[in-house]
Amino acid sequence: MPIPPRQQQRFWLLIAFAIVAYAASFYDPASTTQPDLISSVQDAYTQQRSDVQLEVTGFITTLLPDDNEGTRHQKFIVKTPSGLTVLVAHNMDLAPRILQLQTGKSITLYGEYEWNQRGGIIHWTHHDPNGRHPDGWIDYQGRRYQ
Repeated sequence: MPIPPRQQQRFWLLIAFAIVAYAASFYDPASTTQPDLISSVQDAYTQQRSDVQLEVTGFITTLLPDDNEGTRHQKFIVKTPSGLTVLVAHNMDLAPRILQLQTGKSITLYGEYEWNQRGGIIHWTHHDPNGRHPDGWIDYQGRRYQ
């Protein structure tokens, strides 16, 4: 005698529920990672992540010569509260040069982090004229550069 369609639906629904419940019993939220949730430059560095949009605050430790080959970049090193140092490469062809940049001064910036063994690089600290990349910025001495 054939099983009525309504009973077949209930049977398969119960089987599906049992499978989901069984799989959920193995779920441990403490062991899962969410790689796109990087909250600090220290996290990005530790996880060796790149192409991560981050806001960074720190102190300028070193002023470097401008890179004038190809696209021009103003370069300097920022030390974060965790002690990590990152190179900042600020595109001066798309954003204004940062005026009166001085070592020891506080700076906050938003841009794209690229990992390297020396602490990493932050770039894209400017607007994207094509609108395909998140806009970055640098706040320094009461002025926003983007």
